[in-house]
Amino acid sequence: MANIKMINLVMVMTMVVASMEFHGTMARELFVGDSFGWNVPNNQFFFDIWVINQGVKYVNDVLVFNFTTGVHNVAEVSLQAHDACDGSNPIQMYTSGPARVSLNTAGIHCFISTIGSDCKSFMNMIVRVEHRANNSSSMLSH
Repeated sequence: MANIKMINLVMVMTMVVASMEFHGTMARELFVGDSFGWNVPNNQFFFDIWVINQGVKYVNDVLVFNFTTGVHNVAEVSLQAHDACDGSNPIQMYTSGPARVSLNTAGIHCFISTIGSDCKSFMNMIVRVEHRANNSSSMLSH
């Protein structure tokens, strides 16, 4: 009887670890600004704080920008364009809300709204995206 309980315990623990590993490799959907959305913030650090609070962003994660079409937009731009609030030559432009932006490459991704004074009113953010480490081989070797 004790052996059966031990086998059941080992099986349950194995399934929990396997599901954690699987969950850890899934792409996430992140809603920019949470319930506030992609709007002009009252605090110049609002989107910086949001980015930090979301933790590490990985390749294949998706940013969802909730905004009213025609009131705001989302432009992915270079770092230089971000710093200058220059949306004249975007990498990608999203004009309909909500906009779903897949983070397909590792590195720095910069986003601004190009409507009116949105960007200069702190509607901009920088997101660092990393490749997801494959920990399954290291877990098996221990």
